[in-house]
Amino acid sequence: MGRIGCTGILVKDTFCGPFRVLPRPGELVSVDAIRTKAGGCAANVAIDLRKQNLAVDLAGCLGRDAAGEFLVKELESAEVNCDRLVYTTEYPTSETVILLVEGQDRRYLHALGANQAFAINHINRDWLAELDVFYLGGLFAMPGISTDELRMLLAFCREQKVVTIVDVVLPTGFKRASEMQKLLPNVDWLLPNDAEAALLTGRADPLEAISVFRSWGAHGVIITLGERGAVGICEDELWRCSAYSWQSVDPSGAGDAFAGGLITGLVNDWDFSRCLLYAGALGASATQAVGTTDSVLTNLQAEQLIAEQPLTLSREILPNTSAH
Repeated sequence: MGRIGCTGILVKDTFCGPFRVLPRPGELVSVDAIRTKAGGCAANVAIDLRKQNLAVDLAGCLGRDAAGEFLVKELESAEVNCDRLVYTTEYPTSETVILLVEGQDRRYLHALGANQAFAINHINRDWLAELDVFYLGGLFAMPGISTDELRMLLAFCREQKVVTIVDVVLPTGFKRASEMQKLLPNVDWLLPNDAEAALLTGRADPLEAISVFRSWGAHGVIITLGERGAVGICEDELWRCSAYSWQSVDPSGAGDAFAGGLITGLVNDWDFSRCLLYAGALGASATQAVGTTDSVLTNLQAEQLIAEQPLTLSREILPNTSAH
C-alpha cells in the first residue's frame, strides 16, 4: 500500500450550533453543545485516510500551548503519525470558530496562528522522496510558504514520481491567482470548490474555470460543487459526477473528505471514475454530523454505499488538447 504524506494547516476547531438564526445584538441563544475538534485541511485529510485503513504521516506547525496538545492528542488517537510536526513559540496554535446556521453556508472566525510559521524548509526532502502521494492543504492560508520554494518542491516531487495534490484556502481579499498559475504545471491534482475556482480564475462557470486551469498547464483538476456534485479533468477527459441528495448537518469537512477519497483511489491505482465515486461518497458522508471528520465513512462503509447507491458519472473528450 502506498505511503502518504499530508502537509498544511492544522487548526483547533470550535463548532457553535447549528441554530436557526444568528443571535441579535445582546441576545443569548441556547445550543445543545459547543464542540471542540481537530481541524484544518491537513489534519482532516489525515484522519479521513486513517478511516480508510491507510497509513499517513502528518507535517505542519503548532504552538506550544494547550490547543496544540489537544490537537496532537486527537490526531494520535486516530493513529496519525505526528513525528513530523514542528512547534513554534512565536504564535499560538491556529484556531477557528465555526458558526452553523440552518440552511446557510458556514461562517468562520479564524486565527492564522502557528500556520504562519510553517515553511517549505520544514518539509524534509528525503521523507518526501519516499512518499507515493503528497497532499498540501490550505495553500494561501500559510503566509510562510514561498511560492517559488513550493514550485521547486513540487518539481522535485515530479522528478521522484510522487503524486501531488493541492487544496487551497482563499482568505477574504485574495489577490494571488498569478501564484497559482506558476505552480499549476507542477501540480498533479488541484482540488478547489466552485467559489475558490471562481476566485482563482475570474470565471464563475466551473467549466470556464477548468478551461482557464488547462491554459495554465493543469494536469488534473476537480472542482467540487456541493449539492451539484463535482466536475473534473483527467488528462483530456472531462468528467461530471452527481451528488447524494442528503440533508446536510455540517458541510465543514466535505472538501477534505473528498480529497481523502481521491487519495485513497490514487494509492490503490483505481481508474478515475472509481476515484470520483469514492471521493463523492466520502465527501457526502462528512456532512452528516457536526465536525469535519466524525461522520466520514470507513473504507468498508464507503464501498457498500457505492455498491448500493452509485452516483451518476458522465465523460466527454475535451477539444484543443494542445492547450496543455
